[in-house]
Amino acid sequence: MRAITLENISKTYYDKSRRLTPVLAIKDFDLHIDDGEAVVLLGPSGCGKTTLLRLIAGLEQPDSGRVLYNQVPLDAIPVEERGIGMVFQNYVLIPHWESRRTIGFFLRLRDREDEVPAHVETVAKITGVEIESLMGRFPRHLSGGEKQRVSIARAFARDLELLLFDEPFANLDAKFRAQARVELKRLIQEFNVTLVYVTHDQVEAMSVADRIVILNAGRIVQSGSYQALHDDPNSLFVAEFLGTPTINSFWGRVSQGYWDGSYMGKVRLPCPQPDGSEVILGIRPMFVHLTAAGEGIPATVERSIPFYAEKYRLLEVWLRKRRWRIRVGLEDRHVPGDTIHCRLDWDKAQFFNARTGARIR
Repeated sequence: MRAITLENISKTYYDKSRRLTPVLAIKDFDLHIDDGEAVVLLGPSGCGKTTLLRLIAGLEQPDSGRVLYNQVPLDAIPVEERGIGMVFQNYVLIPHWESRRTIGFFLRLRDREDEVPAHVETVAKITGVEIESLMGRFPRHLSGGEKQRVSIARAFARDLELLLFDEPFANLDAKFRAQARVELKRLIQEFNVTLVYVTHDQVEAMSVADRIVILNAGRIVQSGSYQALHDDPNSLFVAEFLGTPTINSFWGRVSQGYWDGSYMGKVRLPCPQPDGSEVILGIRPMFVHLTAAGEGIPATVERSIPFYAEKYRLLEVWLRKRRWRIRVGLEDRHVPGDTIHCRLDWDKAQFFNARTGARIR
């Protein structure tokens, strides 16, 4: 296995025609990944996730800084000794090779082709998926899910120490994605490799990660377990990025130590803030509760959306141009146009500086 260290990494992309402004993808980036750790790089499109993965793989060179494998500079390690398996979103299967040849390519180069059946059998046993039936088929005869299984089997059919995934299930339907995540977790546990996984899907992140690193604009915003990030975000960006349904955000001003949201109510802030400063109150939909008629904050139902698998209904409501979401039981029968009343569980509220987005604690 490999411990991975990124020291003060920066990377800028330049347009060769010089018609476009240079794009700063990564800036002064530091990250350490322990030997055997499964780390997920999570963030919106364009935040630098794939660039980081390519730098770790040695497919890109940083403008400054170093990538280290077990404290050895990556460029000092011969390519054939890096022990990297990589799985891409678009599979990257050679069209005129059948699956058997694709999976066994690494071992064939080293005159170890006789080891291929054992690797295939191991992968099939761990995942519970019969991939032997795919061995004689070409990519054009495989479904998207079958192509990805071949791609994953290829990554594991080598002397593996570091496994890199670049949004591997993005092109698959929801049913197969759920199954594929379970299969992948089994493989990771069995082979005990270091994993770096890029995605923008929170469910995938929760499924495979020991630690989630949230990125924005080429920088680490926060890292930790999903639960810690969800329950204790350090910024409005993290609070809004994580969680389904999305957190509610209410604008207000500070008045004598209180957040004042006008008709939304007042609540004491966790620490003093200058009077008149703007503060965002964040509260998740499950902490907004329906009350009896005439009590709490009135609102008009705009939409009622059932989530049958998750066993809840999401009410989208509005009052005086403010819109927010309430999570209720499936048995709720409110329809668009209904007037409801609700209260906020102030103990669950989080506060953020409206200018910087930083958490107020």
